[in-house]
Amino acid sequence: MDTHLPQPSRAIASGGKSVYGAPLGILMLETRFARVPGDIGHAGTWPFPVLYRVVRGASPERVVLHAAEGLLPRFLEAAKDLVDLGARAITTSCGFLSLFQRELAAHAGVPVAASSLMQIPWVQASLPPGRRVGVVTVSAGSLTPAHLEAVGAPVDTPLAGTENGVEIFRVLVRGEKEDLDVALAARDIIAAGRDLVARHPEVGAIVLECTNMPPYAAVLAEAVGLPVYDITTLVRFLCAGLLPASYAPPSDRATLLGI
Repeated sequence: MDTHLPQPSRAIASGGKSVYGAPLGILMLETRFARVPGDIGHAGTWPFPVLYRVVRGASPERVVLHAAEGLLPRFLEAAKDLVDLGARAITTSCGFLSLFQRELAAHAGVPVAASSLMQIPWVQASLPPGRRVGVVTVSAGSLTPAHLEAVGAPVDTPLAGTENGVEIFRVLVRGEKEDLDVALAARDIIAAGRDLVARHPEVGAIVLECTNMPPYAAVLAEAVGLPVYDITTLVRFLCAGLLPASYAPPSDRATLLGI
């Protein structure tokens, strides 16, 4: 045998998971309402595969109106299950779960973005002096200083909710029906956004608390003339670090990796 012939390089694939190629794990509330593209619970929203886990007993009413009381152990267990399955990052399907950000990150052992509200400090840093971030939420009356403090956001962040609308609150929080009138939902969110900027003209950008609101982000941005951020912008940022773009050809990457 000619030992001087070039030997093929070897790459070792790491094991230890049950599922590969799905970097994001999503902790879902227990719901039955319709989810359209753009909603966190519609798998077609994401440009990469995701893993879902429903947290039993975590109804929107319990999480939003009652501060997810008693549910932390269930969310911690579900997050760990997703990580064991193969998730490399975790998010949730409700912005009100900002209350669990610290505990989830400590327990999961992977990057965690529990709430779209985490973007408030980042977006604020991008705005010119005198402008502030405002929040459109499914329930302004339920979004407390504790929810904002948990993600490092100012407790006096301007808020507007959809409680007085005709569709979003009734379907998403109260669970009065399973079908969703998309046009009415859009009207509720636009109304809340216009109310926010009318009461707080200093608002220079909006963060959508609710993970069911991204389908309407574009029409809201057009209606109020401001940038709009939501759970999809947060998750894409999070996963960009897990799946960074490569600009080197395969041969150069192999050289850089020493294989």
